[in-house]
Amino acid sequence: MGSVQIVTTILAAAITAVAVWLAVRAVLKMVAVIRLGQPAPERFTDKVARAKTMLVETAGHTRMLKWGVVGAAHWFVMVGFVVLSLLVLEAYFEVVTTDGGLPIIGHWTIFGLVTEIIGVLGLVGILVLMAIRLRNRPTRPGGRSRFTGSTMWQGYFVEWIVLLVLIFGFVIRGFKVATDHFEFPFWATPVSHAVGAVLPDWADGVSVAAAIKIVISMTWLIVISLNVTMGVAWHRFLAFPNIFFKREPAKPAGSGLGALRPMTSQGKPLDFEEADPEKDQFGVAHVEQFSWKGLLDFSTCTECGRCQSQCPAWNTGKPLSPKLLILSLRDHAYAKAPYLLAGGGKDLTGEEKATQAQLAHLDVLALAEADKPLIGTAEEGGVIDPDVLWSCTTCGACVEQCPVDIEHVDHIVDMRRYQVLIESSFPSEAGVMLRNLENKGNPWGAPQNTREDWTKGLDFEVPRVGEVDDFEYLFWVGCAGAFEDRAKKTTRAVATLLNEAGVKFAILGEGETCSGDPARRIGNEFVFQMLAQQNVETLNEAFEGRDKAKRKIVATCPHCFNTLGNEYGQLGGEFEVVHHTQLLAHLVATGKLTPVQPVDGGVTYHDPCYLGRHNRVFAAPREVLGDAIEGDLTEMPRNSERSFCCGAGGARMWMEEKIGKRINVDRVEEAMATGAKTVAVGCPFCSTMLSDGVNGKGAGEQVEVIDVATVLLRSVKPEQPQGGKETAPIGG
Repeated sequence: MGSVQIVTTILAAAITAVAVWLAVRAVLKMVAVIRLGQPAPERFTDKVARAKTMLVETAGHTRMLKWGVVGAAHWFVMVGFVVLSLLVLEAYFEVVTTDGGLPIIGHWTIFGLVTEIIGVLGLVGILVLMAIRLRNRPTRPGGRSRFTGSTMWQGYFVEWIVLLVLIFGFVIRGFKVATDHFEFPFWATPVSHAVGAVLPDWADGVSVAAAIKIVISMTWLIVISLNVTMGVAWHRFLAFPNIFFKREPAKPAGSGLGALRPMTSQGKPLDFEEADPEKDQFGVAHVEQFSWKGLLDFSTCTECGRCQSQCPAWNTGKPLSPKLLILSLRDHAYAKAPYLLAGGGKDLTGEEKATQAQLAHLDVLALAEADKPLIGTAEEGGVIDPDVLWSCTTCGACVEQCPVDIEHVDHIVDMRRYQVLIESSFPSEAGVMLRNLENKGNPWGAPQNTREDWTKGLDFEVPRVGEVDDFEYLFWVGCAGAFEDRAKKTTRAVATLLNEAGVKFAILGEGETCSGDPARRIGNEFVFQMLAQQNVETLNEAFEGRDKAKRKIVATCPHCFNTLGNEYGQLGGEFEVVHHTQLLAHLVATGKLTPVQPVDGGVTYHDPCYLGRHNRVFAAPREVLGDAIEGDLTEMPRNSERSFCCGAGGARMWMEEKIGKRINVDRVEEAMATGAKTVAVGCPFCSTMLSDGVNGKGAGEQVEVIDVATVLLRSVKPEQPQGGKETAPIGG
């Protein structure tokens, strides 16, 4: 060992020791912070399914590859990081001696070939990612970037570190080639040989380059260890457990889609009949009241901004960015952590749990962070502004796009729950809707005895449950389908088509009440459970004696469809729920409905969030339209899982849109740009919002917004009267 090797060995050992010590300290800190969260015992079920999903999503990059170029580049960088870590390890042998290498596998030609290929593709991948980050930098002209709000120096730092490590890997090999210490043939390592051809025959070059590579790698480790909130770096470790512990590992899309996470206290579902606000947690009022999985979510955020780029609120000038919300919660959690770890915190009555002695040594900044309200305006020093919280439509675009399975919607609704149930703080106009739900059983406040008015004028009898026992489907009409004039046309169309196809169905009529979706999404879990339990009892009675496979419900509203099918099971209601487009597609496919006159004029289809993204029903409505229209369906640029929200979800249907551009107008402009004369929908909320948008653009005479069922009815029964112009909705 020469003097150069002695110096490089000491340098490598010293910086590695410092880096490892800091890394261990950082990991212990992160674990301590995450453990501050509330229990979530359900995260430990289905370990085999969880492990399989984690491996598929990480190794297969299934979420990342939804963005083709970025996903492919990131995959090569990820594989490069994992596999080429062996070359970092090999560098520790190379600082000691110029012909050093990994024991056993370090001299295998296949090892040289694989690492050469991965090194080259990793270089290409990281250069692509760097170019994409620069092209989408927040300061660029032309609008908001998905990186707006991200800590850009951290992204640049990580990318340059990866680039330099890859470059010095080839430099080390090049010096081995130049000094005739390289064991791999040219055909297996052509790039290394090419680099060696231009490097000098410097005997100590291998050790020096290896030392530089180690210093670069350990500098990265030191920097991220000193910045535990550096998600752009830490996600490469945290993504694995975050995906493993996702809420529903078997779901094909984001596990935070479909049903909401039940309201819990100490990890157990809250029973409102026994709950006590002084003993039980109602929603989230402080960051430590999120579950430990929530705190893991916040720590894992990569700041990539995919969620932000897809968010309808962000894209229309609202203050909500799912990414910035998560980052705010993350930064607050870690800033508040010293106070919490010292025993600080408020009990459910608002009293401080720690003694003066416990808090005496704390930094003043940690104490100041502890005093911040979780929800509050800038003047109040709040972590999350109320306008951010109430801008969310719960469309799920953020959850759909997140490559590390962060459950944004659950966290937003948890914060809403506390604001509504304990603080009674929510947009005032939504109060009318909640009172109507409590007093009238529907958000419009319409009389219950008018629930069956939509049946008037039909040329067949609509059977009621109780009057007939022999029915295959219970037709869940929903509040919009019963009371809102535009939606009533859809209800009549579906009933007509079912009758035409000979499907035996029945309705609950006045026995039906609101599914509770708007109450639950706004955060009023109490009203939701009151309505849901009433409906579950009614439905269980209607299906008495039937097993689940024969407890079939067809719903025209995706919000009812989602609630009945995904959430009523939490309250003892197990039903087989289908959307009307699914049933209609089946009836057409089996020949029970036959389109005879194609509808022309050009048709585009708007995917409702709660039908498509939340429940993966993309094909059925398109199959119906494909059979009923002339020519091909004209797709909007944002369709299927990337469909843009109409703006009505998350109880936003009953809240004024006062900030930025109206979401429904943005969507209508996209629909009109296709040139289609008909915008087909599969949701009464979407119908209302898009119709209002079309009328607001003054295009009501040129563009018609109608349900998929109405399109099919016009094709199946072209002589069927279609009614006049759409009328304004009740209370709309």
